[in-house]
Parts: sequence; C-alpha cells; structure tokens
Amino acid sequence: MTQYARLSEESDMTTTIKKGTKTEVIKTLPMNKILQGDCIEVLKSLPSKSVDVIFADPPYNMQLKDSLHRPDQSEVAGVHDAWDQFSSFAVYDAFTHAWLEQAQRVLKDNGTIWVIGSYHNIFRVGNTMQNLDYWILNDIIWRKTNPMPNFKGTRFTNAHETLIWAAKSADKAGYTFNYNAMKVLNDDVQMRSDWTLPICSGKERIKVGDKKAHSTQKPESLLFRVILASTKPGDVVLDPFFGSGTTGAVAKRLGRNYIGIERESDYIKVAKKRIAEVEVLKGDALDYTKSKRSEPRIPFGNLLERGLIQPGDVLYDSRRRHAAKVRIDGSVVAENVAGSIHKIGAHVQNATACNGWTFWHVEKKGKLLSIDVMRQELRQELTPSS
Repeated sequence: MTQYARLSEESDMTTTIKKGTKTEVIKTLPMNKILQGDCIEVLKSLPSKSVDVIFADPPYNMQLKDSLHRPDQSEVAGVHDAWDQFSSFAVYDAFTHAWLEQAQRVLKDNGTIWVIGSYHNIFRVGNTMQNLDYWILNDIIWRKTNPMPNFKGTRFTNAHETLIWAAKSADKAGYTFNYNAMKVLNDDVQMRSDWTLPICSGKERIKVGDKKAHSTQKPESLLFRVILASTKPGDVVLDPFFGSGTTGAVAKRLGRNYIGIERESDYIKVAKKRIAEVEVLKGDALDYTKSKRSEPRIPFGNLLERGLIQPGDVLYDSRRRHAAKVRIDGSVVAENVAGSIHKIGAHVQNATACNGWTFWHVEKKGKLLSIDVMRQELRQELTPSS
C-alpha cells in the first residue's frame, strides 16, 4: 500500500511526490486532497480511467520581458512567476504533451477535459490535444466584462481567454453534458459558446498582505459553469494546476469531489484555508434540470402491469376529440388501426409524429388525467434518492 492509499477524506495531509523519484501507481484515489509535486509525476501516480473531469489552467508561457506601467507610472502586477517561464517553445510543447498524455490516461472513457489559455499558448495546446487524438467538443470564449486595458496602446485590449472542452477521443461517447441545466441557467435560452463573465476581483480576489495570492486566480463563476455543465454530484474533478484552489472550492460547494495537484507550498496553504471555509450545498439545492434522455425509460405497458391503467380503458386527447381503447399488450386501437400510443396518436391527427405520453389522457373520477403524470410517478420510484 502506498502513501496515497492511506489517506482518508478526514485527514488534512498534503502528500508530496518529488520529481525524479520512482513513481508507483496507486489503487485508491486520494479524494478531496491537494497532492504536492510536479504535475506530470503526480499524474503518473494516479490510476488509469479514474477521474470524470479535468479542469486545467496550465502556465501560459507569456514571454513577458519588460515591466508594464499604467499612465500614472504605477507598475502593473503581471505574470512574472517562475512557473510561467520556459526557455523555448519546444520546451513548453514537450511539457504540454507530457501532462496532456497523462491527463488522457487518468480520464475515464466517458470523461472530458477543459483547458483554459490565452493567445500566448492556447493554439499550441490545442494542436497537442489533437495530435493526442482528443476530440474537441467546443472552444469557449470567456469574454471578460472588466479586462485590463492595453496601457501602451499598441494592440487591441486583450478582453478574452479561450477554453477548449474535449472528450478523451472521437469514439468515447456518453460524456456528461447537462444541456438542460445550462439552458435554464441562461433564462431558458440555449447556452452559447461565448460566455460573458467578470475577472476575479474585489472580495473574491485572495491576497496575502497587499499582494495577490495568485497572479492568475480564476473567478468562481467560470468554474461554476464548467462544473455544472459537465459533471454530476459525486463526480471526481481533477485540477493538475491547482493554484489558489478555485476548482476545489467550487467542486466542494457543488457536491463534487476534487483532486488538486500543486507544486508551490504557498499556493497550497492558501487553497487549503479557502476550501476549508466552503459550505457544501445539500439536498434539493444540489438538484438541477436534467435531460429527458437521462431519465429512466418507462414503456406504456408498465402502466398496465402496475394497474394504473386497465385493458379496456379508453384514452382521450385533452379535448375529447379522439379516443383509443387500451389492449392487454399495451397497444391501443382507434378507427380500426392498432399500434403504440405514439403511432395511434399520430394516426388520429393525420400527423407524421406524436408524443403519445402528452397527447393521451385517461378519465379518473370524471376528470381527464395525462398518462404522462403516471409515467412520472413510476420514474420517481426508479430514481435513487440523494
């Protein structure tokens, strides 16, 4: 048993893997933990096909050479951290290939990955992802409502970042996409691939003294949308560049498990304190609008087997213009034509298709009751309680 396997969810241990040591693959995921070490080495230690979603905010390799000043000559706090500096594009590309290859290995076959970047690196990252046979589902444009101005006036204001959302490969179907939840979140309008959200600022921006705790802290609103869109409660979300812990904080709040990988001790200290203060949403608050396809399938015949409808009962449309008699095998007959509730619903209307569940009603105590209500009752019985 390795040191990871001994970790419990209650322990407050930060496990360290040193670069260059022999990497042993663990059998049990260290759930809701921050693993300290080089991201590639730590990823190598995790079991294959073990995590549901990866959110990665890798170094952007911004190639900043000179300090930047505002018009009043005050210095702009740019990204000058050592972790964002690479000696060449070739070195950066090799690093990108290495961590993406391991990320692909630890993803479940129906898992997905999100990678965020700027114009400095996102095209190189995308190229590597396609070379590794990731299947790109979307590129999302995060349009910042309050971007930093271009103080030199030499370029357009850089007002967006790009997220690549990808499946493990082209043949890996069954990934989670909570389409209906995204639509409801967007006032019942289909969510588009351009998201307008503010950058991290104000009270949300974590500081140590008068300095930013992390130079590229992402807003929780961005991770909220990512996690709600592509995970289910209880899923495991891995962040190989954990930083100040935004992914872990949002995952915990939304009832998901997280695994963070981070090299810098100062960031880990900030992230652990931040996540410890997060309250988990519980019960109905965690529920969300699900796709009809994700609901248990209920054949019309199940209503007969359960005695909710009897053979010989008559079905009506909501205005009693059409009627069909129920037969013992769950088929219905109208105008000497027999078939499913959908086929006969379409037939009596002279239509090409019909949703029989919403079209047909049965009379109960003198009132018409939609058979879809009965279907929902049976679905409730089949849906596990949270």
